[in-house]
Amino acid sequence: MGDLTLRGGVFLAPFHPIDDDPTLAIRRDLELVEWLDRLGYEEAWIGEHHSAGFEIISSPELFIAAAAERTKRIKLGTGVVSLPYHNPLMTANRIVQLDHMTMGRVMFGAGPGLLTSDAMMLGIDPLQQRDRMVEALDVILRLFRGETVTETSDWYTLQDAKLHLLPYTRPYPEVAVASTVTPSGGRAAGKYDLGMLCVAATQTDGFNALDVNWKVANEIAAEHGRKMDAGRLRLVGPMHVAATREEARANARFGFDKWFDYFQRINPARFANLPKGDPLDILVAAGGIVVGTPADAIAQIERLQAKQGEFGCFLQLAHNWADWEATKKSYELYARYVVPHFRGANRHRAESLDWVTTHNQELLAMSTAAAQAMFAKHKAERDAKEKGKAAE
Repeated sequence: MGDLTLRGGVFLAPFHPIDDDPTLAIRRDLELVEWLDRLGYEEAWIGEHHSAGFEIISSPELFIAAAAERTKRIKLGTGVVSLPYHNPLMTANRIVQLDHMTMGRVMFGAGPGLLTSDAMMLGIDPLQQRDRMVEALDVILRLFRGETVTETSDWYTLQDAKLHLLPYTRPYPEVAVASTVTPSGGRAAGKYDLGMLCVAATQTDGFNALDVNWKVANEIAAEHGRKMDAGRLRLVGPMHVAATREEARANARFGFDKWFDYFQRINPARFANLPKGDPLDILVAAGGIVVGTPADAIAQIERLQAKQGEFGCFLQLAHNWADWEATKKSYELYARYVVPHFRGANRHRAESLDWVTTHNQELLAMSTAAAQAMFAKHKAERDAKEKGKAAE
């Protein structure tokens, strides 16, 4: 597609069925990030949710602090901090502390908050969430830059607010904003020069909005004299990979129905227009999910590239459709076969093999001649030695 090297990562909401032990589930999430680090994945983004029982990480910062001590190189992002739920000074301080604790491996993902039930418990009108996200984001970025902020809104008051610890990363950690269907994410990314997390990239509405929201971001950025960086554009989609499609489908039967039922409960409109039949098969056929082989994963990403253009990172939506061992294998197969496809990691190996194949007759002749010469040399040496013995 271009000069960008596609990075790989995971978007960990997470999704854990309510019949699974929550303590063990969170421990597996930490093990997953360790596994991804070992496999060479570049990024892991951790969600924030406070209700509905499935997405059970309420503080991505706490999770990142633990994961950072278990890993070596993978970057860890908040995916996302729901800004209307937090005082912006407190949010800025937590991210800066993590930036120092991870020595620059933290990324700051921000959003308005996904679950309406979270906002309801906090007494927040959902109609206010996107505006409050932008208000908080503006303050946080000013604090990151070392500014002193005095500001009163209808939901926070800051008086001579200033970070007493500047970021480890200069000028500050990478910041990305969530984007789904509405243009709010693209508008904020363009205005403040941020990355984008397209968290619904393979859903029908989210897929259709990809190039639209990217266009919005670029238009707003141009108004501020900037150009959007496609390397900071991340697309999220669910997939499970196995050696065959049949094996992948059998694996996914372990937990897919519980995952699907969860969304039917919290957002019935998401899959309201599905035709009759097995939702797993229908969603695979529609391109909403991948349950198949590494080749199917490659085809999905190429489909996204055809729609979006270049983007910097594909994040697999962690879903726990399969059991633990099959889940780990899926991420391994992706790292072994999908990642090198997009990085061109094996191009020179293939060219070398092709060259050898093309010249194999010539090379075989040279090898045969060398072997024959060695036999002849050996025979000549032995014959000369025997003649010497005879002369004695």
